[in-house]
Amino acid sequence: MIEFFFDCSSPWTYLAFHNIGPLAAELGAEIRWRPILVGGVFNSVNPSVYFSREHPVPAKQAYQLKDMQDWARHSGLAIKFPPTVFPVNSVKAMRGCILLEPQGRLVAFARAAFELYWGEDRDISNDAVLTEACGRANVDAAALFAGIARQDIKDALKANTDELIRRGGFGSPTLFVNGEDMYFGNDRLPLLRDALRRGARN
Repeated sequence: MIEFFFDCSSPWTYLAFHNIGPLAAELGAEIRWRPILVGGVFNSVNPSVYFSREHPVPAKQAYQLKDMQDWARHSGLAIKFPPTVFPVNSVKAMRGCILLEPQGRLVAFARAAFELYWGEDRDISNDAVLTEACGRANVDAAALFAGIARQDIKDALKANTDELIRRGGFGSPTLFVNGEDMYFGNDRLPLLRDALRRGARN
């Protein structure tokens, strides 16, 4: 079992979202998708993210952009760092993921939201862009907007976010193998693969 705590506002999460499916299928692992609001995590336990945005180290920032493009190329993806809106308010998109999970449409909707934001520099806080994501994912947009206004959907997203914090998470993507073994970031997927293989042998 892999738990995948994620927010569509993160490029590294886009990479991991793309890469985790084939890895899980290869090793026969189930994925439990856990939408969160990463801003809530940063506010509670990782405010250093905001400091680094306000006081970037130019050499480190340049390398991080190169690293992101290297990983995107390795993953067969195209990523544009959004010049228009960053960070983006992803709350509607993530509530949409919560709403659509029982319907089996979470993955398609999240993929559309990731591609619109990180592939096309489209603002996923905008209702028109989310409507386009619905179209790509074969989701009824009117039903989605009605659903994400429900209190139980809002509460479920907050509960996921609070749970990740309680379990030691500090950002997106955070993954757990079998409930306890935590991995953070797309670049830790090779280590997660090793953990799954070890578990299969035991």
